[in-house]
Amino acid sequence: MPVFRYKAMDPQGNLARGKLDAINDVDLELRLRRMGLDLITFRELRSGDSARGGGVDRKELINFCFDMEHINRAGIPLLEGLRDLRDSIERSRFKQIISALMEDIQGEKMLSQAMAQFPKVFDPVFVSLVAAGEQTGRLPDVFENLSKSLRWQDELAAETKKLLIYPTMLLILTIGVSLFLLMYLVPQLVGVLRTMRIELPVQTRILIATSDFAMEYWWVIIGLPVIVVSTLAILVRTDPRARYLADLAKLRLPVIGPLLQKIILARFANFFGLMYQSGISILDALRTSEGIVGNAVIAEGLRSAWQQINSGEPMSDSFQRLGLFPPLVIRMLRVGESTGALDTALFNVNYFYGRDVREGVERALKVMGPALNLILGVLMALILFSILTPIYEMIGKLKF
Repeated sequence: MPVFRYKAMDPQGNLARGKLDAINDVDLELRLRRMGLDLITFRELRSGDSARGGGVDRKELINFCFDMEHINRAGIPLLEGLRDLRDSIERSRFKQIISALMEDIQGEKMLSQAMAQFPKVFDPVFVSLVAAGEQTGRLPDVFENLSKSLRWQDELAAETKKLLIYPTMLLILTIGVSLFLLMYLVPQLVGVLRTMRIELPVQTRILIATSDFAMEYWWVIIGLPVIVVSTLAILVRTDPRARYLADLAKLRLPVIGPLLQKIILARFANFFGLMYQSGISILDALRTSEGIVGNAVIAEGLRSAWQQINSGEPMSDSFQRLGLFPPLVIRMLRVGESTGALDTALFNVNYFYGRDVREGVERALKVMGPALNLILGVLMALILFSILTPIYEMIGKLKF
């Protein structure tokens, strides 16, 4: 279906711009009119510019799940509830998405099928859960669980940002100060040392050579890391083997690696528990989970567990062979299997890892800050030592 970029006006006279799927210009005008907009101008886009391609803010998705839960619990017809929800949103891409959902539902599609047309907004797990809720009649519970899960993801993302942003800023500061010392301060002091006509110690000569290199080849120092990082990023995106090795390296990083593994496993346990609770089979839930962990190493482990479970082995035994989960988690899963409360066990695993992640981030920040400050202090001390040593030697040789 063609995609049109349009400019329209709402009843209050405010301009609205956006993109929308439509059969032709007449269909576009009708769809906009249902959205309460009057078409002014439009332009057909290329097929690669589909309006279904972009994502939305997670907070909008959380609010959508919250509203959908109450719409379904109140027994409001789906189309009427979506219409009211759409009319309550002001000038947002999500308003267009809800309009497209309504169009598909009017065309005899299920809600989950309509959502599947927006993979960057509603991921496969989201769509699978909604489909399971439609089949079992538990759609309100599904949206409630999705709302809680998305809020938890938001908190987890905030914790992850704290873990990465603070050390990155300190590292940039350390590199910036080092370059300032090498390219500005050291050359000025070197001029003073050379006028003294004394033999310079080894560490001072090394410092001068380093400073000269930084002054001469500053473009290499700045450009080489950019080229290396860009090349590695392209390799990781295009080569599955490179992606696997990069994901393995992430998990083996000191301090950050174990925390990253806990974050991934907490996300897996959360979504796996939601899918199982919604009536999706263990094998289907595992297959879907491979795409949400975001790490090729753990995804391969889940694929191996799927094969073992498919051949008749208990899930706890399969996970134990992977070596990803600690013994306490395996024991929780085994108890969940034996009591028939596997979803409860998985949510306990999620809580277990969520708590560990929060505590781990706090510990990591307490360690990384002083460590990077120490590195910065050592660098400055080495530079000052290399500069001041010949000055002290010269002073010692003076006769009063």
